[in-house]
Amino acid sequence: MTEQYDIVVAGAGHNSLIAAAYLAKAGLSCLVLEARPVIGGNTMTEELTLPGFLHDTCSTTHAIFMQSPIWSNQELPLAEYGLEYIKADPVSHVVFPDGTYITQWMDIDRTCEEISKFSRKDASTYRRMMSDWRGVAPIFNRIRYTPAGWDPSIVEELAAHPQGAIWLRRQALSAWDIIDAAFEDWHVKSWMIWFAEGTVQPAERPGTGLLAYSFVAGRQRNGWAIPKGGSGSLPKALHRIIEAHGGTILTNRPVNRLILEGGRCMGVETESGEQFRARHAVVSTIHVKHLVQMAPAAAWGEAFLYGVETYQAGRTMFVAHYATTEPPAFTVDGGILSPVAAGVAQTLERQLRVTNDFNHGNVATDQPVLLVLTPSVEDPSRVPAGKHMVKVINLQPYSLREGPEKWDEIKEAVAANNLAQLRQYAPNLTSDKILAAEIRSPLDLERYNRHNWHGSCHGGDMSPSQSETLRPVPGYAQHRMPIPGLYQTGATTHPGGSVTGAPGRNAALVLLKDLGRDLNEVIHT
Repeated sequence: MTEQYDIVVAGAGHNSLIAAAYLAKAGLSCLVLEARPVIGGNTMTEELTLPGFLHDTCSTTHAIFMQSPIWSNQELPLAEYGLEYIKADPVSHVVFPDGTYITQWMDIDRTCEEISKFSRKDASTYRRMMSDWRGVAPIFNRIRYTPAGWDPSIVEELAAHPQGAIWLRRQALSAWDIIDAAFEDWHVKSWMIWFAEGTVQPAERPGTGLLAYSFVAGRQRNGWAIPKGGSGSLPKALHRIIEAHGGTILTNRPVNRLILEGGRCMGVETESGEQFRARHAVVSTIHVKHLVQMAPAAAWGEAFLYGVETYQAGRTMFVAHYATTEPPAFTVDGGILSPVAAGVAQTLERQLRVTNDFNHGNVATDQPVLLVLTPSVEDPSRVPAGKHMVKVINLQPYSLREGPEKWDEIKEAVAANNLAQLRQYAPNLTSDKILAAEIRSPLDLERYNRHNWHGSCHGGDMSPSQSETLRPVPGYAQHRMPIPGLYQTGATTHPGGSVTGAPGRNAALVLLKDLGRDLNEVIHT
């Protein structure tokens, strides 16, 4: 049986759904096919441990998305369709090996008071950095929500800014270069690195300079923004918009072949043999490493295949989900604090060693750097009454010396080690407080979602060779693939991973233009 639509979308992650929502709003008949039983990709919320405990499978905060025109301008009326955000305050609480800590609050004065415990100079520097970033953030935000290579470029945008030359240099530096030069106290430097590596990029890599500002500034402005009901509330709202405009979403439909006729992509075929044809275009969010296997090599061309062959995964995460009877409780001056977001930052030397561990396939268990998320303290709708869920994350390599399969032998021990580290600062989280656990190594993340190639939840590394006009492959960064009629979106396209919605919006913008349509016209219909 073959069915035909204007647009067929392969994959139902949040970027695919955003692209489909814009296209459906434009009056195009859209079909979205999802391989798994549930839509959302890495913005999924599921009962991973026990019934009634709604865990975020991957993403938890949507702080960057809140600055997108999709949400801030309600280009897609997500609030009308049930999406609601909670701005958690305190924003985060980060502890250090000597027992000290910095708590970040949405009130910048309170945050600076925390930093002043270590250095008044550093507090002043932090305040100035946040102010400096506010002056250019709209420029970088526009670049994020503009297809790669479209004018105006970042160089042209900054040329008109009085500090443009300064920001061009800052962008080219590493986050560590900027942090090390700007701050004097090691606690503050370590705290800033902990934030800078929030997008799982190494802080010492040239070209990450903006991360010394953007991640921490986004939290300072929007808090640890969490969607009420879980990360899966975003794809659910998008699903409602798509259906309201005549679109269809089918689950349990893994795509394994592109249908080519006369050199053009005319549709897709699923593993069960079903065929779905597209009058205008196929939009893919399939990872490029898998996408190239779905059509003959000659259809892609040598340059594209080389780009995919050399595409790298980058850093990967190790995640443990817990159903608990109470949240982690951190001792602070004046009492106890249980925030949505907490962290163990460790020393500067330990944090800067993570890259070396990745490069050599080492599973380092000494002083693990942690991100600890407990959204149930602000959103009790996710758990049974009086209960909580805790997610403990740290960075570990997919490619171990013994091979990635080694993770099946060691993941329980690594999770226990991370939990023991957390208990040094939140000793209340004893074994009797933990009702159930779900441990996922980088290998498990790949098994769970085929888009997490080699365990990368961000679509692949964000190195200079895989960013902007070079993502996913040089010459094909504007969402049009070498095969006519095939477009790519998702984290393997500009601006990459994290919940931004930008790849989905940008792909829709390009496709609409190719169809002679204008995004602004669609937004206001």
